[in-house]
Amino acid sequence: MSFDLAQTPTVEAVSTVDEALLTQDLRARVEESIRMADESTEVTAAMEAQSIAIEKLARLRKAERSLSAFAKESRERAAAKAKGLLDTIIESAADNAKPEFAKLSEVATIENQNRYAMRAIERMVEHLIPLAQIGSLREESHALMTRARVIERIAQDRAEKVLGKLRDAVSDEIVLPVDMSKGVAGALIAHAVELKRCAVQISTNADELERAYERRRTEERQ
Repeated sequence: MSFDLAQTPTVEAVSTVDEALLTQDLRARVEESIRMADESTEVTAAMEAQSIAIEKLARLRKAERSLSAFAKESRERAAAKAKGLLDTIIESAADNAKPEFAKLSEVATIENQNRYAMRAIERMVEHLIPLAQIGSLREESHALMTRARVIERIAQDRAEKVLGKLRDAVSDEIVLPVDMSKGVAGALIAHAVELKRCAVQISTNADELERAYERRRTEERQ
């Protein structure tokens, strides 16, 4: 390495002058650190909680679709059965002067099932699904924030190790500025900042959904 200190008082030490290799190595080290963070107990637990919340929401949405299909089918069956029942009642009254209502219970059962299916759909759409959506967003935000904190901790540990290795040079030069933003620690901090930004946005979305849900409940009680 050759440079004129009078002309270039600020120097940069790199592991290799090959920029492509330097970028590749930096990316690999950053990705390895992120994998370490994702395998930590804290992040694993947060991701598991998020998965449970996502699964709960998915099951409710599946139930809502299934009940909607059942309700549609039952309405069609009830309409067809009712028409047939009316024809039977008319014919039996004409033939025997005594209306035949034996099949009335069958139609009533279908209509009752449809009524309860609609009530279940209403409960899910108005309460269970919105609350599950809010819960899912909360867990997603928490998982992202947890990942960010663990990554920040890893970045801090790396930075402290680097500074520890530079102590001898610092003792010779008294002051030795180090720009961590261009290394692995800096890249990890930048990644953590982005994770936190996403977490805050998702949390804000959850807040908005929760306020809308509470407004609807207040209106229903009035």
